[in-house]
Amino acid sequence: MSFIETIRRQVAPIHPEGYVFVAGFGVATLVLGSFFAPLFWIGAVATAWCAYFFRDPVRQTPLDDSLLISPADGMISSVGFFVPPPELGLGAEPLQRISVFMSVFDCHVNRAPVAGRIVKIAYKPGLFVSADLDKASEDNERNGLVIETPAGRYGVVQIAGLVARRIVCFARQGESVGVGDRIGLIRFGSRVDVYLPRAGRALVAVGSRAVAGETPLADLKPGDGRRAFKSS
Repeated sequence: MSFIETIRRQVAPIHPEGYVFVAGFGVATLVLGSFFAPLFWIGAVATAWCAYFFRDPVRQTPLDDSLLISPADGMISSVGFFVPPPELGLGAEPLQRISVFMSVFDCHVNRAPVAGRIVKIAYKPGLFVSADLDKASEDNERNGLVIETPAGRYGVVQIAGLVARRIVCFARQGESVGVGDRIGLIRFGSRVDVYLPRAGRALVAVGSRAVAGETPLADLKPGDGRRAFKSS
């Protein structure tokens, strides 16, 4: 394997949603650097961070319908029972919810936590309070997806944060998704909530770290079965 190929395998590609931002940072760096040299190096660091922010790495996703897989990279900020957003149509009773908070240093590509069919997508405008606060689930701009599976319906809610101002949804209502498939992206700090159709055994706790498409958040059928994986 060549040196270039080795580097290519180690460095995550930039998601297409980030191209315009990385290019903008790069142009600004060149322009500002032409006036004042130290600004070039500041801009270069900012451009490198922007490219890092929009990274889209390959993930090894467990293929097991008894597991709920993390839809986002970041820190578990909440595990408990909460009433889901009304626009999802999941009822008014509290459901188990696991929340993953993404800082500006986490990968922001979101992935499907389960395999199934997307039966509803609902966008709701709102505020931009810090996404690690519980009230962000009710007050902030959000985009919700309902994924129907044989075990029931799961709610996945992309929530804008204090810095985020744009939620991007790749999925389409009516289409089927596999676990770990890319379903969206949130720019510059945010959160994803997952609502379970029935109580499962949470495998994470507040403060632990999760990796999108890889980390099991809950075991819906506790057992010792063998698990397969896929790359995506």
